[in-house]
Amino acid sequence: MKEFASLFSMLDQTNKTKDKLEYLKNYFLSSSDSDKLWALALFCQRRPKRTVTTSQLRQWCQEEGKIPTWLFDECYHTVGDLAETISLLLPASDSHSELSLNQWISWLKGLAFESEESKKNAVKNAWRQLGREEQFVFNKLITGGFRVGVSQNLVTQALAAAFNMEKSEVAHRIMGNWEPDRITFEELILANNLKDDLSRPYPFCLAHPIESTIAGLGEIGHWQCEWKWDGIRGQLIHRKGQVFIWSRGEEILTEKFPELLEVGYSLPDGTVLDGEILAFDDSGVMPFGKLQTRIGRKNVTKKILGETPVIFMAYDMLESQGRDQRLVPLRNRREFLETLVEKTGHPGLFISKLVQASSWEELSVLRESSRDKKAEGFMLKHRDSTYETGRKRGHWWKWKIDPLTIDGVLLYAQKGHGRRADLYSDYTLAVWDGELLVPFAKAYSGLTDSEMVKVDRFVKQHTKERFGPVRTVTPELVFEIAFEGIQESMRHKSGIALRFPRILRWRIDKQPKDANTLDDLRQLLETYGK
Repeated sequence: MKEFASLFSMLDQTNKTKDKLEYLKNYFLSSSDSDKLWALALFCQRRPKRTVTTSQLRQWCQEEGKIPTWLFDECYHTVGDLAETISLLLPASDSHSELSLNQWISWLKGLAFESEESKKNAVKNAWRQLGREEQFVFNKLITGGFRVGVSQNLVTQALAAAFNMEKSEVAHRIMGNWEPDRITFEELILANNLKDDLSRPYPFCLAHPIESTIAGLGEIGHWQCEWKWDGIRGQLIHRKGQVFIWSRGEEILTEKFPELLEVGYSLPDGTVLDGEILAFDDSGVMPFGKLQTRIGRKNVTKKILGETPVIFMAYDMLESQGRDQRLVPLRNRREFLETLVEKTGHPGLFISKLVQASSWEELSVLRESSRDKKAEGFMLKHRDSTYETGRKRGHWWKWKIDPLTIDGVLLYAQKGHGRRADLYSDYTLAVWDGELLVPFAKAYSGLTDSEMVKVDRFVKQHTKERFGPVRTVTPELVFEIAFEGIQESMRHKSGIALRFPRILRWRIDKQPKDANTLDDLRQLLETYGK
């Protein structure tokens, strides 16, 4: 448990991907197989069921530390996290437990069968055996709120690096309904599995954003231009009678989009296509927000399938008749793809249409219509290019339209995580609705470190109210918020949700009264949200 608590602490205190990968890799190489398996389960959101209520933990902590309720509440409001608050308030422990992560989780699960008095005595005894870091992680586990700032994708990378495996192979192995109590690490990750070879996608070819004038690319005739669609980039694989769908993040999505299984089976065996999963109806491409309703759902119901149908928009052919086509020039791969899509004729399989223009100036004019087509701009690919691995500069470019913007007033602030744990760096912005300010977006990025320190100072000096970890501030600061898309949302007080909101700049030249209104947002929704 001590080693896992140390890992948790290191991951929480850095925002550098390289460091996180190294910490994870070292843990997977040094810990026992049973601890590896449970660590993997926790990082994949497979937490043990809660056996103790949060109100019980609060009460037992107050008893153990002889802390009055008002003081506990004040500390909790300042810290903002129950597990951390309890670990900070418990008396320091001189004891040390040798129990492993796996043993502690088994112990926690066993509490389900105990009486409340037995649970209390057991938990208090556990606290007395654990150091501060271990208490914190223990409390996270027992409350069922274990989360840490690493994605499943990052964990997959670390496992692949630790055991010299392909990332896609690891990603495939950790999908499904496995349980740490019913499988070993060897069986899950290391055992030979022929199905992995069948399902394995190719590394994706990625594009760089255009950084200078578009004319610097030379003659327009050397380039293939396509709309840049806003969906889920993926690969559709049909090998030896089996179909697999992978995202660019190397997550297997086959179960999320069952209608694309039919598309996959309609392809010749030994085919791999690169493309985009898009929500699509009779009017054409639907906003990405519609697609989001299907992401994260465990069960895809008939209602969801009917409300948000999807298609596969094919960009490229990576494998044909079982042969790798990536070194074939794009102009030829495109011809193969056109022939395949036409021959297949499946209504769920589309081909990304080419945009024709005789000059860069003409293409620039066409680009302005991107949002009308629910696109983000253009993809530009050299016609002689091969399908590279990763992001190689020179042959593939993305030429996105400028983001939408709105000016909002800082209304709420909350402390960040990791190196920002002591700074109010998470902001809620509001727009005017008559005389009232209505929250419309949260933003966590865009300010420089020095600007963030200034905003933090403002928040501390201009706090009006506290609600747990959140502070309401005097509405004085105005920020310009950039975002990629807008949609209607009943879950938000404003009735509107933004896609990828971030701070573009601090508008020190504006007063709160100069910020935008809810009507301005509704106008953007009317124009760009359909």
